[in-house]
Amino acid sequence: MSVSSHLTELKKKHQHLSLEVEEAQRAPGVDGLHLATLKKQKLKLKEEIERLSS
Repeated sequence: MSVSSHLTELKKKHQHLSLEVEEAQRAPGVDGLHLATLKKQKLKLKEEIERLSS
């Protein structure tokens, strides 16, 4: 897998997690631990994208 295709996949996953986080934040009675886990995954993806982009 080339770096550019890997970056594309990471960006898609990041976008998907962004939508999941937004939905979870709007949902009543959302589990705080689940939300925190989603945010951590999103941050790790963002860091990996930035690392590979530079």
